[in-house]
Amino acid sequence: MYGNMSSPFAPRNQRATLYAKVGLETDVQAASPHRLVAMLFDGAFDAMAQAVQAIQAGNVEVKGRALSRAVRILDEGLRAGLDLSAGQLAVDLRELYGYVCMRLTQANLRSDVAAIEECQRLLTPVREAWNAIAQTPAALGTDAARAA
Repeated sequence: MYGNMSSPFAPRNQRATLYAKVGLETDVQAASPHRLVAMLFDGAFDAMAQAVQAIQAGNVEVKGRALSRAVRILDEGLRAGLDLSAGQLAVDLRELYGYVCMRLTQANLRSDVAAIEECQRLLTPVREAWNAIAQTPAALGTDAARAA
């Protein structure tokens, strides 16, 4: 499941990666629906930041992986999880996520830092609003992630 980690003498970076993966899996299993959406936002922003760094360093491979990860998080995580029957906000978020996915794909093709920064600016208010409702009673229930 975690690769070739049978030896306690595996290189330090492989052990660190294993521990990080186990920690993330534990966080996901224990997280509320609200926290899961927050983790998706964190992952998307982390991937976009990695892509900017990779473009600045001229690392095409890392840029591609990071932007692909961001698009998958937005499309398969945030966008796919929307409950469109929840109202206009969910529909608007679906359109926003779709636009951001398109811009990130363009950023990948053109190594365009400005496009990534645009996506970060567009998503920041949504992420901040989501984090702001973390302690409200609605966020603590199971229906919290429906309109994210």
